[in-house]
Amino acid sequence: MTPTLPTGCVIALVGAESTGKTELARAIAQRLQDRGTPTTLVGEYLREWCEREGRTPRPDEQQAIADEQTRRIDAAAATGVVVADTTALMTAVYSEQLFADTKLYESALAAQRRYAITLLTALDLPWVADDMRDGPHARQPTDTLVRAALTGAKLSYAVVHGTGGERLANAWNAINSIAGSEGRPRTRVQSDAKPASWSWPCEKCSDPECEHKLFSDLIARRE
Repeated sequence: MTPTLPTGCVIALVGAESTGKTELARAIAQRLQDRGTPTTLVGEYLREWCEREGRTPRPDEQQAIADEQTRRIDAAAATGVVVADTTALMTAVYSEQLFADTKLYESALAAQRRYAITLLTALDLPWVADDMRDGPHARQPTDTLVRAALTGAKLSYAVVHGTGGERLANAWNAINSIAGSEGRPRTRVQSDAKPASWSWPCEKCSDPECEHKLFSDLIARRE
C-alpha cells in the first residue's frame, strides 16, 4: 500500500553517523516515485559543505549550514513530497557535542515541528568509517542527544531497525501507520499545528529488542 502524502509532506530522517540515513532516504524516495508520488530527495548539506571546503565547520559556521538544510527542504516541499536525508536538528546536535553550543536547537526544532514524519535510524548497523565521520564511539551520545531533543520538544518519531530490505520495510510500515492514523499528515505550512498523536513509547531506551517489540505493538494497534 502507498500512503496518501500531500504536497508539502516531509519525511525527515535523523540519526547518528553510519546508521544508514542516506541509503534509507534514497530507498524511500525511490519507492514513492515508483508508485507515482512526486518526491524530492534532499541530501545532507553539512556533508556537501565539508567536502567542498575540505574541513569541518567552525562553531560560527554551524547556524548557516543548519539554515541552508532547512531552506532546501522547504523549497522542495513546495512542489511535492520530500524525503530529507537529515535535518537542521542533526547540525544542532553536532554543535552541542563538539562545541557545547545549544543555540541552534530553537530554530532546528521549529523546523522539525513542521515535518509530518520523523524517522530515527537505530544503531544496529555496523560502523562504516570515512573521512567525514568521528568514530563509532560518537554514535551512542549522538543518538541520546537526538532522542532528548525530540522528546523535550514533544515531537513524535519512530525508530527504524533492520538491515537492507528489512530496514526499508520497517520504515515503510511506520510511514503507512503514521499516515493512516493521522488521515493526512501535516504539511510544511501548518507550523502551528499540534504534534501528531502517534509517539514512540520508549523515549530513552536504545535496546533493539525493546524497540522491535514496541514497533510491532504500534503497527498492531494501527491495523
